[in-house]
Amino acid sequence: MKKAYFLLAFSALGMNAYGQKTVDQKVSELLSKMSLEEKVGQLVQYSGFEYATGPQNSNSATVLEEIKKGRVGSMLNVAGAEETRAFQKLALQSGLKIPLLFGQDVIHGYRTTFPVNLGQAASWDLGLIEKSERIAATEASAYGIHWTFAPMVDIARDPRWGRVMEGSGEDTYLGTQIGLARIRGFQGKGLGSLDAVMACAKHFAAYGAAVGGRDYNSVDMSLRQLHETYLPPFKAAADAGAATFMNSFNDINGIPATANSYILRDLLKGRWNYKGFVVSDWGSIGEMIPHGYAKDAGEAAERAIEAGSDMDMESRMYMAELPKLVKDGKVEIKLIDDAAGRILKKKFEMGLFEDPYRFSSEERQKEQTHNTEHRKFGREFGSKSIVLLKNQGNILPLSKSVKTVALIGPFGKETVANHGFWSIAFKDDQQRIVSQFDGIKGQLDKNSTLLYAKGCNVDDNDRSMFAEAVETAKKADVVIMTLGEGHAMSGEAKSRSSIGFTGVQEDLLKEIAKTGKPIVLMINAGRPLIFNWAADHIPAIMYTWWLGTEAGNSIADVLFGTVNPGGKLPMSFPRTEGQIPVYYNHYNTGRPAKNNTDRNYVSAYIDLDNDPKFPFGYGLSYTEFKYSDMNLSSTALKGNQTLTVSVTVSNTGKHDGEEVVQLYVRDLFGKVVRPVKELKDFQKVLIRKGESKAITFKLTPENLKFFDNDLNYDWESGEFDIMVGTSSQNVQTKRISWIK
Repeated sequence: MKKAYFLLAFSALGMNAYGQKTVDQKVSELLSKMSLEEKVGQLVQYSGFEYATGPQNSNSATVLEEIKKGRVGSMLNVAGAEETRAFQKLALQSGLKIPLLFGQDVIHGYRTTFPVNLGQAASWDLGLIEKSERIAATEASAYGIHWTFAPMVDIARDPRWGRVMEGSGEDTYLGTQIGLARIRGFQGKGLGSLDAVMACAKHFAAYGAAVGGRDYNSVDMSLRQLHETYLPPFKAAADAGAATFMNSFNDINGIPATANSYILRDLLKGRWNYKGFVVSDWGSIGEMIPHGYAKDAGEAAERAIEAGSDMDMESRMYMAELPKLVKDGKVEIKLIDDAAGRILKKKFEMGLFEDPYRFSSEERQKEQTHNTEHRKFGREFGSKSIVLLKNQGNILPLSKSVKTVALIGPFGKETVANHGFWSIAFKDDQQRIVSQFDGIKGQLDKNSTLLYAKGCNVDDNDRSMFAEAVETAKKADVVIMTLGEGHAMSGEAKSRSSIGFTGVQEDLLKEIAKTGKPIVLMINAGRPLIFNWAADHIPAIMYTWWLGTEAGNSIADVLFGTVNPGGKLPMSFPRTEGQIPVYYNHYNTGRPAKNNTDRNYVSAYIDLDNDPKFPFGYGLSYTEFKYSDMNLSSTALKGNQTLTVSVTVSNTGKHDGEEVVQLYVRDLFGKVVRPVKELKDFQKVLIRKGESKAITFKLTPENLKFFDNDLNYDWESGEFDIMVGTSSQNVQTKRISWIK
């Protein structure tokens, strides 16, 4: 009864205090009542005390006292109805009773974990991606979370960089569309809905271009490249109303992103007119000191707030330094007011002033702890994210009545690993996550036998289990190998100089291949790996990423043909590390290679084929698709006319299947050189066996625009190649002219 009375009283106080005023008016009124220290407090974020996603320096007792004094605006890594309620009660002991925001890295699911993000991108299914974030938001908000640090919309062309697993790959258009789908999913019907969380577009900006694929490293590029390749997903996120942005760790052309006024003040909050707030990444304000950009904490805080970083995540410098900087006249109070106002506005929009505990519901949390519908969706999403790379002799799909199957490899009976990096740990993970072994066993006929041998460990030189694995393979009619990289080998701070199979896994594969048994290879990874021997010698290969809670069932659905794989690669797969970066939308150069093996005084390596091992947009199916009758509404266009591109896609195989039809454009001549092709649109369509579908795309001059060296964004008259196909390398082409 007391609890109910308190909530009603607080709610009445919140409503009566501000009446029917606009959110901006409420923020202005509240700011007028706040002391300098209380305003700066809104700019402070600390981590909880059990789970940290960076080098933690918080003292728990000090943090709790700071919260009670109104000197903390947000906590991350605090979750659960009971825990968030407890922290919120502390905040309401402060003079102005300003509630906390609770943030969490909800990256690819919450209670139900979905495929790692790069794997999701391989589905090329915007509807499924949006729904996965809708589910993640529903579950996370039921655990008291207001804010996720996602989506990561960094474009990445270097698979050595560990955080490729968190993004959508190498292409700006695909990455932008996926980022928008994620924002729609997270924020749902709007901030304030009980099943919505605040999205966070990260990492602003160009984090995916870190030199050498080494995490936290510098970025050095032209502003034209920055605007054309790396900024469009962020501009789209700002236009779509993403609640927050997060800084990147890197410097851009010598200026750390955390204090980069060009991207934060001039672009984001200036030209783009962004109204949300910007949070630093973990400790990135303090890291400007070792960067060599700030001499001490005071200078780091000053430069960050002046550039437009609103909230300090775990650097502990804003509260320590900003009040003194303001009093000494080094920082204008209007900068503090602007930053605090942006944060307070989100708290009003989330409804936290009306009811600070509205997201801390044990009943809602209980409802979302075992949501079978969410798991069912996770199983479907996992199967749609698998990419079939090879199926020589149509080994796949396997028959469920095959007499004896051997599952061999270090990942066969793994459970927690299936969640991949950036997943939320729960105490019952071992029991609820479906292993590959259990998923496969569950779909084999009762008269079939599933054998298992681990064969080797993930990352050492122990060959003692080889003999058992070979004997197991000899007993089987078909062998399923499950190899790759450990689930924690991709992610933040997980850059690798060598991206092949780790340990002695490839040696194990070669030993099993000597038995002569048919082999299906499943590759578990968060990034593109290099596996040339396997690609050349193993008849069937599935790229299974890390698929989440229902991983075993998703994999079995594809192995046995319940689901026909339709995934396509969102990144080019290199032949060697020396070929990196390799991406489809490169420039032609003045000496382009004539073909894949041309090495004679052209832009090529003398010891390597020119193409990637597997190209962007590539992926096979259990059926066959034939492209025909490509037609253009005109080959000579003027002004703002619309070009209609159509093609017939026929399913000529024996299975129903989904195909991702891809549209590319090449601008042949320009005031700056243009890529050899650029993805402009795609459609994922279900085509029944024996059926044909006419696929239509529309292009306008808007699709032809690019940035010139003066950063003007426009298009030019000229000739253009229009390409439609099943991957970036397998297209039909027709040429047009388009005059302004």
